[in-house]
This record gives sequence, C-alpha cells and structure tokens, in this order.
Amino acid sequence: MQIRPNWPGGRVPSGLFPSRPGALPYAVFPAGPQRPQYREPHPVRGGALASGAGATAAWLLFFGLLGTDLGSYARWTLFAGVVAWLVSLALVRWGDRGVAAGIAMVTSAGWSIATVAVAVGWSASGNWPLW
Repeated sequence: MQIRPNWPGGRVPSGLFPSRPGALPYAVFPAGPQRPQYREPHPVRGGALASGAGATAAWLLFFGLLGTDLGSYARWTLFAGVVAWLVSLALVRWGDRGVAAGIAMVTSAGWSIATVAVAVGWSASGNWPLW
C-alpha cells in the first residue's frame, strides 16, 4: 500500500515523487547550474611547511651562534633573516609556496626573539646593545 498525501483534485503534481526507488525528488534538490569551485593552483602542504620551518630554524640558530655578545647576535640574526626572506620571496615566485610560508613564519619568530633579547638587555644595562 502506497501512502500519498491528499492533493486538491486527487492528482499528485509530477516531479514531487521520484519515478524510481532511491531517486531524489526535483522539488527538494533542484538541478540548476553548479556553482564554480575555486582551487589554489599551488596548494601549501604540511610537509613542505614543516621542512621550510625546520631548515630556517637551523639557519637562524647557526647564524645566531656566530655572535659573541648580544649586539653581534642581533646583527647576525637580522642578516640571516634578510637572506631567508630573499629565499622565501624567490620560492613564492618560482618554487614551493609551502616552504616559503615556513621560512617566513620562522624568520618572523626568530626576529621577535632577537628583538626581545635586545629589549631585555637594554633595560637591564641601560646601554643600547647595538652600537
């Protein structure tokens, strides 16, 4: 026994009930034009992001270890960060954007650490450490 609602005039409008089992009614899911899907042509992957971040962390660490005092540490970190940013810009244009994003993130964190170290050294000694 098939249960159908009581429609005026006793007729069921066509298109409301599927003609075959499992089909979806057109009134519930209209079959209009599909919306466009925009996709990134060069998506950022997690592995590439992590490799860029790890390589830059090692890069900044090695250059930071060249410094003998706070001022030279800050200058070496600033130099290494500028070089890393240039590499990142080149990678954005011609290489892997995930690695470039990892480089940019860790470089900004390294510069922030150097800035805090200079500020703490300046406040502790009262002498500007970069001269």
